[in-house]
Amino acid sequence: MSASGEASPNHARDPYGDPYDDPYGATYEEPYDEGRGQSTGTLLDTLRVAVVMLDTTGRVLLWSPLAEEVLGWAGEHIVGRRVGGLFGPPEPPGSPGSPGEAIPTIPDPAQAEQILGELLQSGRWDGILSLRHRDGHTVQVETRASLLVDGDGRPFVLASMVETSRLRTLEHDLAALDSLFDSSPLGVAIFDRDLRYVRVNEALAAMNGLPVADHIGHTVVEVLDERSATDLTALQRDVLATGRPVIDLVTYAPHGRGHRSLSYHRLVDRAGRVLGISATVIDVTERVEAATKVERARRRLALLNDVGTRIAGVLDVRRCAEELADAVVPVFSDYSGVILHAEVADGGELPTVPYSDSTPMRQLGTGAVRRGPEVERMIRTGQAISFTRKSIFGTVLTSGQPRMVGSEEELLATTFPGDPKVHAAIALGVHSLLVLPLRARGVVLGLLVISRARDREPFDHDDLALAMELANRAGAALDNARLYVREREGALMLQRSLLPQTVPEPPGVGVAFRYVPGSSGAEVGGDWFDVIPLAGGRVAFVVGDVMGHGLGAAATMGRLRTAVRTLAGLDMPPDELLRRVNDLGDDLAQGQAEGWMATAVYAVYDPSTRRVAIAQAGHLPPVLVEPGAETDECHARLVDLPSGVPLGVGGVRFETTELEVADGEVLVLYTDGLVESRGQDIGEGLERLRETLCRPLTSLEDSCDELLATMEPGREPDDVALLMARLGGLPAGSTASWTFPAEPSAVRLARRRVRDTLVEWGLTPLTDVTVLLVSELVTNSLRYAHGPIGVRMVRGGSLLVEVSDPLPDPPRERAATADDEGGRGLQLVARASRRWGTRHGPLGKTVWFELALP
Repeated sequence: MSASGEASPNHARDPYGDPYDDPYGATYEEPYDEGRGQSTGTLLDTLRVAVVMLDTTGRVLLWSPLAEEVLGWAGEHIVGRRVGGLFGPPEPPGSPGSPGEAIPTIPDPAQAEQILGELLQSGRWDGILSLRHRDGHTVQVETRASLLVDGDGRPFVLASMVETSRLRTLEHDLAALDSLFDSSPLGVAIFDRDLRYVRVNEALAAMNGLPVADHIGHTVVEVLDERSATDLTALQRDVLATGRPVIDLVTYAPHGRGHRSLSYHRLVDRAGRVLGISATVIDVTERVEAATKVERARRRLALLNDVGTRIAGVLDVRRCAEELADAVVPVFSDYSGVILHAEVADGGELPTVPYSDSTPMRQLGTGAVRRGPEVERMIRTGQAISFTRKSIFGTVLTSGQPRMVGSEEELLATTFPGDPKVHAAIALGVHSLLVLPLRARGVVLGLLVISRARDREPFDHDDLALAMELANRAGAALDNARLYVREREGALMLQRSLLPQTVPEPPGVGVAFRYVPGSSGAEVGGDWFDVIPLAGGRVAFVVGDVMGHGLGAAATMGRLRTAVRTLAGLDMPPDELLRRVNDLGDDLAQGQAEGWMATAVYAVYDPSTRRVAIAQAGHLPPVLVEPGAETDECHARLVDLPSGVPLGVGGVRFETTELEVADGEVLVLYTDGLVESRGQDIGEGLERLRETLCRPLTSLEDSCDELLATMEPGREPDDVALLMARLGGLPAGSTASWTFPAEPSAVRLARRRVRDTLVEWGLTPLTDVTVLLVSELVTNSLRYAHGPIGVRMVRGGSLLVEVSDPLPDPPRERAATADDEGGRGLQLVARASRRWGTRHGPLGKTVWFELALP
């Protein structure tokens, strides 16, 4: 108001936060957010309190911007005019009120006069008024007015107005907040910026075990235990600083009593100012315990599956024990040991005599979370285990019932007084022990001993039940491994008995061999080899592999080897021998309905001619190694032969290949176990074999060991049969041969040459019998063959004499009567010689006999 008493136009400055100047010297400031160009998010902004100043006659002296927002009338249209025209219902269309027009009169002047009279009489008035908005609708406001006096003693009216709709919304929000705090089963709290409790509901107070009043104004450090408060304070500070909420964080409750789920959010007003944080707390002890039980059950099932998988396919007692001991550490225990009866460990019979102090027990498998001298003192693979009958070990072995040890006194009673292994366990901090019987078919095979140490929680009855399930499965697996060891040892014994224990070494030939049975994970196979001496210093080498494993394969291998040795004595070519062996299929198989199949390579070497004849039946190619190679070039080569098909298949002819070898050349025959690897092409194994043989072969025995060492490390090999033969010639002057025409003089000439040669060789004592037998055989050739007659003599380990002619039909021995003049030649040869025989050649036949050297 001016000095003249006239109302000033609205002196409120622009809506950018400068104060309003009223004519009575009062200053008011609308809250404002400079960042957003609008009022801040304070409580006043939420309520939208409009301020109006009147004189005692009802004339408007000050009209705030919020009053303009609430009623739509601008200050320049209101200031200096009476407010009566704002009461009552809307004016009909066409009523004045547009900018620059006068405010209409009050439809009901009595209402305004009554309110003003009450105000002037009592000094204050409050109530709800219905005011007309500029656009015609009615706005209800809750109004409070006070009669005040300025510094000059002049009275004026100061009124504040709030829309009732805003008040109801705020009331509803506050009611909802009160309901959340008072009735929510969740723990709810609000913290200020100093992380002090501002408001806490009863649910959270009950969780913390303190009244609500003991929370207000305090931090969690002052309310909760130190360990919980330290973690929560760091968490609250992070939420307050970063604004990143924390949702459903499961932690231990104060003092470790159960579990809680925590959620934190930062509180920010509409102006973006940080007010504090809110917290929601849920007791999730039951949920966590249920989840813990489910997780524990899952881990137990996983442990059972893991142990079952690791020991189910193991067919070696020692390895099965090692896998069992290793599987329970560290997921279930810190240390473990598998102790078995000594006979069970070796694949023997189940224990039949009750356990006593003298029962031999052996520790086969161990597991430990750490290693060191103390651990070695407590558990060591292979050590003998002693105990007394009344000890815990003894009672479990005799009763078959498990024991759970949970005190030092019980630990000292596990084996025998003063046992250093027990004292080592105590020194390692072992405080909980399970001693479990390993049973199979109602018989206790041994013990599974598992323990926990130091800070790990002790075993409980649930752990004992799980451990017994493990022990029962392990007992069955160990018994299966024991039975397999027995069967495998029997098959291996049969196979070894059917293989040659020693091999002959004819003159000019050096031999080395190896047989390696398959590992414990595989059954005994049908690999075999043989060295067969033949007439005339010749020698046959054979290596074969019967398909399949076990006793059946070993038995078939024995029959096959016998058949080859028998047919080799008939001195037939290699391809013919393989054909005849193949024709024996029904006899070599275990039964008429059971098929069989085998691969083989058969070679015959004649040291007098340095020629080798080879045929193979689906087998891997032999290797020939040249002697004395002084260059870097590899002189080991795979012999290129027709591969043929395995024995037992049929339908394909076998072929013989003849090779001339140098003196000292090495022939290598082998089975696929030497070069075959899972996941690797067999060509790589053959190349590895060839490269190994390129090294200098100083000793056949050492070379065999080197070849076995080339097998892929860490794999479970199949059976391996390996045969190496250094092929040399006979000493000079050890052979003599002649060819005679089919004339009567051939007998006389043959006798003379034979006699002279025997004298030269120093074999005079053999002259008479040798000359007699040669005369008989040459005479038979003259009578039936009518072609050139060959005579050959070889001095080696015995004296060999061969008579050949072009007639392919072999001579037949017949029983001559007393009146017959002939027919006794072959009878004489058979009786006078150590052995004799006939073999076929490409141009006829050869009849031979051997005489022992004097």
